[in-house]
Amino acid sequence: MFTVYDIDNEEYIKVEEPDPSVCYTYADYLQWQFEERLELFRGRIFKLSAPNTKHQVIAGNILVSVKIFLGRQKCQVFIAPFDVRLPVKNREKDNEVTTVVQPDICIVCDETKIDTRGCCGAPDLVVEILSPGNSHKEVNLKFELYEEAGVKEYWIVYPEEESLAIFLLNENGKYDGATLYAGKDKIKSKAVPGLIIDTKEIFTH
Repeated sequence: MFTVYDIDNEEYIKVEEPDPSVCYTYADYLQWQFEERLELFRGRIFKLSAPNTKHQVIAGNILVSVKIFLGRQKCQVFIAPFDVRLPVKNREKDNEVTTVVQPDICIVCDETKIDTRGCCGAPDLVVEILSPGNSHKEVNLKFELYEEAGVKEYWIVYPEEESLAIFLLNENGKYDGATLYAGKDKIKSKAVPGLIIDTKEIFTH
């Protein structure tokens, strides 16, 4: 259940489930009073599962490593909840954007994409940490959305296996096959030159 604002009656109303026939936009999203975290995938509502302790530890480890590296560089790192609007074909108005995601971590190097509401446009690097509640459908959809939006580097972290897969966007705007990291591997980012993280540091408790 979530709460939406009924503009015609000027009141908030409870909604059990979203109408599958409606393509929701960021303008709709701004009217909602959340009882839980939501994302919009091409106009459809997806509920986010609450992160567990391991998820939070991993997110914190990555955030600290990136933050220390970036220092005073122009790139900025953000951790969820942080709205990222992914416009398609330069359709950036609130009532045109139909995809709003909350990556676990993202790095944005183009400061013009950042505003008071979050990020409008593709981050340079996105990290998603899988939780037990993540469905294959959700994972596949986000892969497609980030590829379509032009996210240069996409990390998928597998907490239980203590490994991660990294996808890099090629010249044709498609992700190449995943490069897998585990154990004592060193991750060297291509989207954020100079960023190096030891895989083992990501999973340190």
